[in-house]
Amino acid sequence: MTKKRKHQEDFHKVKLKVGKKKPKLENATDTNFKTRSIHLPEQLKQDRTLPTNNRKLNIKDLLSQMNHYSAGVKQNALFGLRDLLSQYPYVIDAHLSNILSELAAVFTDKDSSVRSAAIFLLQFLAPKIRAEHISPFFPLISAHLSSAMTHINEGIQEDSLKVLDILLAEYPALLMDRSSVLLNNFVELISHQQLSKQLKNKEKMCWMLSVNPNRRVTSQQWRLNVLIRLRKFLQVLVEGTSELETDSEGLHVQNDNPEVQRSALHVIWQEHANGRKPIQMYENGGVHMRTDSSFRLRSLISMSNSVEQGLSSTDNLKRFIQIIIPLLLDCWIEASPAQLAAPIIGNLLEPGSQQVMEQVLSIIHLLWKLAKQMEDPHELEVWLRANYLTDFRRHFMCHFPYTFQETIKHRKKDSLKSSKCYVPSSNSIDPLVLNLTLCEIMVSLASASTLQMDSHWLDMIRTFVTETLQESCKLNSKQLDKLLRVAWRLVQIQVNKGSTEILMKAVYSLYQQRNLPFPVRTLLLHFFSRAYQKEESNPHATRSRSKVLIRWLAGLPQQLVLLGLRNPELSDQLISTIYSAASRSNKEILQSLQAAAPRIYDPLDGTVVLLPAESQQRLVQLVYFLPHLSGNLLSSLSRCCIMGKLSVKLSTTLIGILHMKSAFVGWKYPVQNSSVPDMDYFSFLFSTLTGFSKEELANLQSIRGRPHISQTQLSPVQLYLTDLDQFSHHWAVTEVVSQCLSTIPSRSQCIDIMQTGICKYLVGLTVIPDSTAGSVLCAISRLMDQGCLLNEHLYKFLASLCYSLLYLLLTIEREDTEHLQKRDILWGSCISVLTTVPRILRLMLQSLQVNRVCREELPVLAQLLRLLMQHGQLRNHMVNNEFLVKQIVKDILALKSGEAQEQWLTDLHYYFNLYMATHPPGSGVPNAVY
Repeated sequence: MTKKRKHQEDFHKVKLKVGKKKPKLENATDTNFKTRSIHLPEQLKQDRTLPTNNRKLNIKDLLSQMNHYSAGVKQNALFGLRDLLSQYPYVIDAHLSNILSELAAVFTDKDSSVRSAAIFLLQFLAPKIRAEHISPFFPLISAHLSSAMTHINEGIQEDSLKVLDILLAEYPALLMDRSSVLLNNFVELISHQQLSKQLKNKEKMCWMLSVNPNRRVTSQQWRLNVLIRLRKFLQVLVEGTSELETDSEGLHVQNDNPEVQRSALHVIWQEHANGRKPIQMYENGGVHMRTDSSFRLRSLISMSNSVEQGLSSTDNLKRFIQIIIPLLLDCWIEASPAQLAAPIIGNLLEPGSQQVMEQVLSIIHLLWKLAKQMEDPHELEVWLRANYLTDFRRHFMCHFPYTFQETIKHRKKDSLKSSKCYVPSSNSIDPLVLNLTLCEIMVSLASASTLQMDSHWLDMIRTFVTETLQESCKLNSKQLDKLLRVAWRLVQIQVNKGSTEILMKAVYSLYQQRNLPFPVRTLLLHFFSRAYQKEESNPHATRSRSKVLIRWLAGLPQQLVLLGLRNPELSDQLISTIYSAASRSNKEILQSLQAAAPRIYDPLDGTVVLLPAESQQRLVQLVYFLPHLSGNLLSSLSRCCIMGKLSVKLSTTLIGILHMKSAFVGWKYPVQNSSVPDMDYFSFLFSTLTGFSKEELANLQSIRGRPHISQTQLSPVQLYLTDLDQFSHHWAVTEVVSQCLSTIPSRSQCIDIMQTGICKYLVGLTVIPDSTAGSVLCAISRLMDQGCLLNEHLYKFLASLCYSLLYLLLTIEREDTEHLQKRDILWGSCISVLTTVPRILRLMLQSLQVNRVCREELPVLAQLLRLLMQHGQLRNHMVNNEFLVKQIVKDILALKSGEAQEQWLTDLHYYFNLYMATHPPGSGVPNAVY
């Protein structure tokens, strides 16, 4: 078959016949259908349940627009979302998951305006979302952040640093869980990997600084931006792993023992999963569980095995140091003065270079801090010294110390105006801080064993620190903190005492300056406190005591007096140092404390009454170490106890300390040369027992009438009603004083001294406080025995006190709840003295002359007699005075004979017949209840 024939068969044309219909094609469309319009009115209605912004768009509309292909639509959606969330903040919690997922997705958007709008929205949202609310979604956010930091687009990388700034400011703890990934991202932002030419295999890769000419900023400025964020992130890691922990050079001490290191707490969660065993945190060997424990439990995200440990392990920290230190040294070499075209005298630094150098040193310093928090910091310090001391000495110390060069430029605002020069700020870079940070890094690599090898550059640092201290310039707390850290490290590793003494003198010259800020004064105090502790721990301290420390210690009590309440925290630190030195019997501190004691323990404006309770406790304990306690000082201490300036616990502690220092403490062997004279000690006890000074008692004599005075016609003593708080405080002190008096071996001498004081200061007064009356009766009842005798005036005075107190107790109204709470204490005091000294009961009954009593007082007198007859302890004594009781009852009945007999009179007659007439002496009668 020919080709032509084949071609005709393949495309055979069908011939149509005339009159026949054309056959339908196979792909013909059937047009025989009808159409109708569809109306969906519900779809056009607005959703009234969701709030809308100014453009009438709700949260769902805005979130859907963020997936639009147009950059303008996405930018408007981000702005609209901020507008909506600012008007309706509750929408944030309701749609938090969708908002964060859509927002994080545009971190890597190719359009810069969209990324700027996203950063603007994140900056608005971050302060409004709490960390525990955002933590479930933080892995997604950190994943998009890592994607942006490692993106090929330079603009996305630059904007990722802005996102990181926001997250570092608001959620530092959440970023710590992603430290391993973020640290690698930091390295990749400023460098790239390159195969080492010295190795034939490809196992070891080295990192080199990268240069990208396509960036909008210079390579040095870009590296500076990255290093600033890296420093902030490392600062978060340092603060998260140790909350105010003290390293070997640190000056901020949280506990009393700076050498205590916290060990990690390992918890096997499977053992506690079923709730069979509770978890309690006991920190630093304490016996009580701490609610403010510094243990930090890991989040659920970091508990998975897939998340790395970051820099919390020694191996990971070493690997990161091996990568980042060479890169930082390259950055330093670029910015160092040796790279300048023309050498500058004095090692001046350009503003751009000094910022890079500061960040390099800060990052290395933070890495050193992390190294000291590892399980074996000494082994890591040896590794750091072996690997990096040579490079640091060659690059860092060759131009030390560094100073900054301020470039002066002329700003031309207008051709007609005179040009004015100005000094541009170099981002508040402090040359002293830079030099001190360098010193901290270097001295941390030195030790006492390597002192000779490092003597050259250590002398440079020591000279710089000494000159800085001697210049007497105004140092802020940050500068002084670094300066004292370096000085303390030099003191630790220095063997030569002469060099140490020169350094200490320089620090003390700064300490002696006036008007120092409190933070600066606190740092200096910490420095000398640690130096003193170090000296005391030295077994040869007595032979090599620092003269500077002796002068410093001697001035502490006077500084405490001058400081007062202006800074309670600093005062507490002074007290702790004074206490530590006094407990070691330091001669200088004891002499200075003895001289300053009258002003420290002044009851009006002394340090002990101004400071809080915690500091007051230490000051009270310091009394034990005073070499001598004069009468005036004991008087001041007594006033502190009775004026309520000290709590009940501290007052009782103070009385106990003075008793321990007295000659009556009851040791097996008598105390020789007691620091408390006997008569001064008795004066202190009596003044504290009365509870009021001589001047205060004199002022009370002019007060008359209720509600402050309780008065009866049968007693010459009127009672001043103290408030309940003062009464309770006074009575608690009375219990301790009475206990101290009862331990004195010679009771008769003690009674003679007590009655002399009572007769001299109390007998003859018209108005006496109720607490004083109860205290005197309590003390007399405890001290009296069968061999002790009182003079007649004191007997009558005590009888008057008893009746005045008993009359007060029976006339207190039920509504007076404040004074009702005194009833049990005062009743027990009266019954105790009446039982112990029957003569007081007899004199009290003799003073009850019915013809002198007004009719309103007769029921009270009858009730008193009834209660005394009912009381079991007084039963025998009342029978012995049966004639007096019978005469009183007879006089009362005679006075009321012509009137209708009232109930109280019937009760009196009944109880008299019951107890006095029918019961023989010695029969048991239950105690009366008033």
